[in-house]
Amino acid sequence: MTLSDNVLLHVDKLVKHFPITRGIIFQKQIGSVRAVDGISFDIYRGETLGLVGESGCGKTTTGRAILQLQKPTSGRVIFEGIDLVSLEPKELRKMRRKMQMIFQDPYASLNPRMTIGEIIGEPLRLHGLANRKESDEKVVELLKLVGLNPSYANRYPHEFSGGQRQRVGIARSLSLNPSLIVCDEPISALDVSVQAQVVNLLEDLQEKLGLTYLFIAHDLSMVRHISTRVAVMYLGWIVELAGRDELYTHPLHPYTQALLSAVPIPDPYAEELRKRIILEGDVPSPINPPSGCRFRTRCGLASDICTDKVPEYREVSTGHFVACHMVA
Repeated sequence: MTLSDNVLLHVDKLVKHFPITRGIIFQKQIGSVRAVDGISFDIYRGETLGLVGESGCGKTTTGRAILQLQKPTSGRVIFEGIDLVSLEPKELRKMRRKMQMIFQDPYASLNPRMTIGEIIGEPLRLHGLANRKESDEKVVELLKLVGLNPSYANRYPHEFSGGQRQRVGIARSLSLNPSLIVCDEPISALDVSVQAQVVNLLEDLQEKLGLTYLFIAHDLSMVRHISTRVAVMYLGWIVELAGRDELYTHPLHPYTQALLSAVPIPDPYAEELRKRIILEGDVPSPINPPSGCRFRTRCGLASDICTDKVPEYREVSTGHFVACHMVA
């Protein structure tokens, strides 16, 4: 992948390992959890890149490592031409204004001792961008933007529903006028009836403000709705990346095919004719992943080369990347 003016974020061979230690006083590292293990991709300005995969595959860790909430073990994260990994804390703090995160749990991500107005205005005060009056005015503007009554500013988080709290989280993420927002499963903790409202809000905000999203989720139907391109992750690797329609109509990797076969189709006849792919076994441990291709232990197409050789992550057609020996 080559950098261009249209690339907002370039992730190059990103690695995040969590050490496993033994001992109380003299701790010795005896292994590591390979949560993210050398992934590369670009996010273009104004697009939504969906990131999907099973629980524990490294999606959230990828998002947090991009924002430097967890320091990567190695690799580069180039945002607007600047490598975030190499920045000093003071320089990184300035860059954080342009990158924000919407967290998964709207019940845990808001301080229960602060009012909604204080929560949304806090980033402005921390970065010294507004005085009290300016902050209050910005809070009113943001509450209106996310569809909440400005009079709610003096209320506390426990007085709101899950969907309203997530709107508060979205308003907080917008307070510094970021260009990139990492959405870490922002709808998974919400009622189904509210999920579509939140996703529609995110789409409206993207259109109004020119935002770029990394949208991490389990719900493949929702990812297809909101994403421009989709990356599929398995055990710390990206195994396939393509445009939304290309990926959903022509999945190449066996794991992607299995995932998409589980998505319900709102047509009983098509659903009855469809072949369901059932994966055998469990996801291997990220502490000791399989040799060669990490998906081979659950793949019906695996052969000797899959055991011996790591598949190359390559572009098989324009904009369609896959890591599989069985794909020509």
